[in-house]
Amino acid sequence: MRLSQMLFVTLRDDPADAEIPSHKLLLRAGYIRRIGSGIYAYLPLMWRVLQKVSQIVREEMNATGAQECLLPQLQPADLWKESGRWDTYTKAEGIMFSLIDRREQQLGLGPTHEEVITAIARDMIRSYRQLPLNLYQIQTKFRDEIRPRFGLMRGREFIMKDAYSFHTDEASLKETYQDMYKAYSNILRRSGLAFRAVEADSGAIGGSGSTEFMILAEAGEDEVLYTEDGKYAANVEKAVSLPIDAETSRFTTYEKRDTPGTETIEKVCQLLNCSPTQLVKNVLYQTVYDNGITVLVLVSIRGDQEVNEVKLQNELTKLASEYGAKTIISLNVPNVEAQQAWTTKSLPLGYIAPDIADEYITANKQIHSKFLRLVDRTAVDLKNFVTGANEAGYHVVGANWGEQFKLPRVVDIRKSRPGDRATHNPEQILQSARGVEAGHIFQLGTKYSQAMGATYTNEQGEEKPLVMGCFGVGVSRLAQAAVEQSYDKDGIIWPVAIAPYHAIVTIPNIKDAQQIEIAQKLYTELNQTGIETLLDDRDERAGVKFKDADLIGIPYRIVTGRAIANGKVEVVERATRKSQEIAIDEVTTTLKQWITQAIE
Repeated sequence: MRLSQMLFVTLRDDPADAEIPSHKLLLRAGYIRRIGSGIYAYLPLMWRVLQKVSQIVREEMNATGAQECLLPQLQPADLWKESGRWDTYTKAEGIMFSLIDRREQQLGLGPTHEEVITAIARDMIRSYRQLPLNLYQIQTKFRDEIRPRFGLMRGREFIMKDAYSFHTDEASLKETYQDMYKAYSNILRRSGLAFRAVEADSGAIGGSGSTEFMILAEAGEDEVLYTEDGKYAANVEKAVSLPIDAETSRFTTYEKRDTPGTETIEKVCQLLNCSPTQLVKNVLYQTVYDNGITVLVLVSIRGDQEVNEVKLQNELTKLASEYGAKTIISLNVPNVEAQQAWTTKSLPLGYIAPDIADEYITANKQIHSKFLRLVDRTAVDLKNFVTGANEAGYHVVGANWGEQFKLPRVVDIRKSRPGDRATHNPEQILQSARGVEAGHIFQLGTKYSQAMGATYTNEQGEEKPLVMGCFGVGVSRLAQAAVEQSYDKDGIIWPVAIAPYHAIVTIPNIKDAQQIEIAQKLYTELNQTGIETLLDDRDERAGVKFKDADLIGIPYRIVTGRAIANGKVEVVERATRKSQEIAIDEVTTTLKQWITQAIE
């Protein structure tokens, strides 16, 4: 392709609404254009990148025996109601675009396709002889993000590969899960990316286990905790660890202390001369279930620890049936205004104890009449601890579970953090890295098949629910994450395997007939041998062309400049900026060798 004929416009300045380097560079280099909030057009250069990523994904999926199909973007709400996720996706998380058609039927634009594929399996799979089966698609998805940001990283429309597998049992599922783990690792390696596979929370997708594939990048939205021995890595939402040991309490008897103006952990520890590890803090949450019931949750946790709200939400979801519900619509720390909807009197905020009276809750059909009391494991073994006294300006010291306070339901909801000890080896200390989630694989089990009645007949003639897996790769997200991982002050540095073109031939002076002749010769020869090449034949200054070549990140730049007098051209490698003069007749062979080595 000749640049003079391409839709190609670059920007010299960073767009005002772009926050991270990859977003700025893709806009500046003419790869994408913003059409609306979280909505982008993929321009010719970007579409070539996406096609290359998609082809790598397709090849690796096909190698596992998975079969490609294409599922509808428009999905009937009835399917989502069968699985119990309609309210979760339209109300709780609120990420599904929903609409009503002219026949008054509810529909949704698919953020994912578990329900659709399960309905297909329900209709078409009858016998164990048809299993295992793995179907995948590369499709546009939709998410109604509250705050779309970072370009293609968190948009409202994006390209994704999602696969769904069906099995007779968990053993078969785990085999496919491992196949997908290997395929995803291959996809990211072939794309030229540094990544880490980490344990992850399954979220609204559900299932027993899941792994995320993180592309390592400083601007990544996700925090990954890992150990140097390579035996543990997890998203911070999922990570488990051993906290530092609690100090021994200096208090030996139980008593109430006057502690005015100590609403924070730091202030109360300063006043009482104690460690945060000796203190039990009590955090109040308000959760609303899908049947409209509000439950007030009091979490007791060691003073130096933080609540992992993802883990907390998972625990509360497990308890939904106790309140006649299926899932959670919302979870938050209620502010004073929210408290007024259910409190009979002002709470002693900052001084709450684990046994705060249920009488604080207003009797109401929509409000559960008792606090749900949970205690994190970090606080369970504390002796003679400090905590609130349920009275503003007062704490108690020397308190113990089973004596002054009844031990609540024990859960693991602390947030792991860098510096914690690893559970598999306490000598290993958790370290932190940032990453962009590019892939996620799930062991779904029978969550959807049981809810939607998708069964098969086994060898004994018994009807059993299908065991399922789910495997997703963000194609457009992966493409931008590649930029986030590899760029410099002058522009993008594409990995060779997914670059829109392998090389760009730059003519410094289009008025020089010899430069044009050699450039066109190389351009034709390179393309004929499978080296995808651009020709910058624009009537622009050489400096502008060099800057644009750096900005768009083509791996190799061939310059038909002064060196042609010696039968050579200058070849510049974008990643290293290494420049060398190569004989014109050897350019194609040399580049072919370099590109082959880079892709292998």
